Amino acid sequence: MKFKNWIYTTALGLAIGFAGIQETNAQEKYFRAIGTPHNPKVPVSWNRYHTNLALEEIMKDMAKKHPDLVKLESIGKSFQGNDIWVLIVTDFKAGKAEDKPGMWIDGNIHSNEIQGTEFTLYTAWYLSEMYGELEFITQLLKDKTFYIAPTINPDAHDNFIKEPNTLNSPRSGMMNMDDDGDGMIGEDPFDDINKDGHITMMIRKSPTGRYIKDQMDPRKLIMVAPDQKGEYEMLGFEGIDNDGDGEINDDAIGYYDPNRDWGWNWQPDYVQRGAWKYPFSVPENKAVMEYVMKHPNIAAAQSYHNYGGMILRGPGAEEDLGTYNQTDIRIYDAIAKKGEEFMPGYKYLVVYKDLYSVFGGQLDWFYGGRGIFTYSNELMTSYLYVHKNAGRGNQDEQMMVDTYLTFGDAFVNWAEYDHPQYGKIEVGGFKKNFGRLHPGFLLEQDAHRNAAFTILHGYHTPKLSVMDVKEEDLGGGLKAVTATIYNERLIPTHSSQDLKYKIERPDYVSITGAKVVAGFVVDNEDFNRLSEQKTNPEKISVANIPGMGAVKVRWIVSGNSSYSINVDSAKGGKASWKK
Repeated sequence: MKFKNWIYTTALGLAIGFAGIQETNAQEKYFRAIGTPHNPKVPVSWNRYHTNLALEEIMKDMAKKHPDLVKLESIGKSFQGNDIWVLIVTDFKAGKAEDKPGMWIDGNIHSNEIQGTEFTLYTAWYLSEMYGELEFITQLLKDKTFYIAPTINPDAHDNFIKEPNTLNSPRSGMMNMDDDGDGMIGEDPFDDINKDGHITMMIRKSPTGRYIKDQMDPRKLIMVAPDQKGEYEMLGFEGIDNDGDGEINDDAIGYYDPNRDWGWNWQPDYVQRGAWKYPFSVPENKAVMEYVMKHPNIAAAQSYHNYGGMILRGPGAEEDLGTYNQTDIRIYDAIAKKGEEFMPGYKYLVVYKDLYSVFGGQLDWFYGGRGIFTYSNELMTSYLYVHKNAGRGNQDEQMMVDTYLTFGDAFVNWAEYDHPQYGKIEVGGFKKNFGRLHPGFLLEQDAHRNAAFTILHGYHTPKLSVMDVKEEDLGGGLKAVTATIYNERLIPTHSSQDLKYKIERPDYVSITGAKVVAGFVVDNEDFNRLSEQKTNPEKISVANIPGMGAVKVRWIVSGNSSYSINVDSAKGGKASWKK
């Protein structure tokens, strides 16, 4: 019996030891890279693009594996009935999400701009996986709440990925319009005529053509000089005349622009191409608007687009120039110029001045309509491909990238095809997932840099504290209690736009546990200039707590009881001090 027990004990010990060796080996397979999760609970490959199904699986897994940090909710339905998902990322044990300053992040309002989806999802993943591993991230999620919507255009997100498309289609959602005015809807889309899964270009030989093929690289078409004769003419993207009106591809999905639909400085379609019926007539945008309206703690926002390597702020149109107060521009500049330093190839620009006029844009509604400090980043820049002569983005550069970095994977070689209207043509050119979109090997790097920028922005939403509480004996059982409410970050509790239109309620500073005789805002402590609040003096209303600044309040109280001072700000969160 003893021998059997010895065998059992020895075998058990060996098994435990072997398991320990296996566990040790598993732990030692990876050496932690700086700034990267060592052993993520939700493993994700960030060198690819995910369909809606994959996105949903990842988001649900994140909520399951990080129940104290991540919650997932649908904020509404798209035109086709897909859920518009939002990940709420914060340390829920450290306080309610809505009681902390919030940051909204979304991507993919334009369906072909799918890396915005990956970058937003990466941000949620990184924050949740690095909690407990990095002190900075851990404290950030104790202090802040991130509302992250990877795609606010889920219908067309999947259409762009799964269906043959150009690099620009579909740009809108999936509501079909009568673009060519013939009374029919969406009857003449792009056609994958050679059935290779791509919508590329059509060319044909022509005695009046203005192009020739480069003898050194026959993939490349070169426009000849004005006094020279060419060999080829460009016919546009693949397609046939489906409705017999003599035009190719003139009634595809759309066309409306979801980023011309927002209720700030909105203009109708004849002024702003792409606007639809009225502000928020696009159901996906309406869902976002309603969610933001229900979450007044959102103090900062970020949207992702492509292409160009830009950090954009408003105004979208010169007519709206007066909206952006210099006090707020100073804050925009401080954050964006820092972002330029750690985002190679990205430039900080103003939409109307450095690009073009945009009416009814999301960027302007968030700031103009809600007083939320907002950037829109245009993702991907050719600087990430080639640093020499960077930023050209021209055909020579693209061909070089395809030759030396993607090894021919980006280009469909020209091949003959018999077209029903054009006759003998050639079909070929760059695929939809090249040019505007990051190749896989660049996705994670740029995702992290942009996530770092949004984290910097979120970090600078208000952080309030009660400090330097002083008591002065006034005699007769009365004393003055003066408290300083300090904002440790750049962004104030109310932007200039917020103050101008009284968008959000004031901040409140309350004292409890003491009998209050009078309450004041201290305008100038040195000269004892005070503004008395005669109604409800125990709860002082403060218009704004500036970034990297403070306000002071004072109460006259009677008695010697202990008391607490509490701060309640919609966008600045809560803070307290107890005697």
